[in-house]
Amino acid sequence: MEKKIYITEEERAKCKKVAEAFSELYEMADIVVVDVGRYGFVMLKYYMPTHGFEEDETYTDSRALFEGLWQEWLDMKLYLMAKGTPLLEKGYKGAFESLPEEKQSILIGRKADFAERAGIDL
Repeated sequence: MEKKIYITEEERAKCKKVAEAFSELYEMADIVVVDVGRYGFVMLKYYMPTHGFEEDETYTDSRALFEGLWQEWLDMKLYLMAKGTPLLEKGYKGAFESLPEEKQSILIGRKADFAERAGIDL
């Protein structure tokens, strides 16, 4: 049986760099990105001790991995800001829109920071 390869070595190196760029996310949430060899990279989310991870997503494209991790980072930041306030009831989009423009700009500016660290062109 021939083993199929789902990710190129070039894309694997790019994905590794993207995963490393978001290391602060892994400290904020129950999220980790794992290199699974010829299958690509898997984002594991929401760990439950008796069950394991609740969600997983497989990536073979560094751009898609970047966007997935960026959205997780932004959602987590918004959740932490809104936690314990009525903003939480508005959802992530509503919480973001309720922030002052300066704070919105700071959060969006972080995407460029992550992109630079990950070697991704926006």
